[in-house]
Amino acid sequence: MSLQNLLAIGRLQEHTPDAAGIAKLLQAARRNLADARIEQVSPDNCFDAAYKCIMQCSMLGLWASGYRTSTSQPGHHQTAIRPPSDRHQTAIQSLGLTMAVAQPRIIVLDALRRQRNVSDYEGDPVSSAVLESRIDEATRLLAHTEQWLDAHHPDLMGGT
Repeated sequence: MSLQNLLAIGRLQEHTPDAAGIAKLLQAARRNLADARIEQVSPDNCFDAAYKCIMQCSMLGLWASGYRTSTSQPGHHQTAIRPPSDRHQTAIQSLGLTMAVAQPRIIVLDALRRQRNVSDYEGDPVSSAVLESRIDEATRLLAHTEQWLDAHHPDLMGGT
């Protein structure tokens, strides 16, 4: 599926990227990754901070490419039937289309998204192995995002 197809079916909206918005979201991703490494914080909260970094990187790929996830789709925030992950799933699964992230990595990132949902919505504790995996994946994706933005959208990297 292409970004244009996702736009046509309402999963994405057009978005005009700007350097200030990119810089702000990139800084937030960096802060969340730093927060994920704070040992005095519970593993669950570190896990959430690493997940936020992954989501922010995914959004950066979309924003720089001229898109954002749709907020107008009916039920995108319903939690009784399904968690509010449709936007997150779309963002993660678009990484191959936006920043040429390899499919095996997208599968891992999407599995981490599903683990986050289980933790958040069912209260399952986060193991140290899962936390380390999340931090490692967030670190790799943030580095990839920064390199991709520098290479493909240097005009948007003025303030970072």
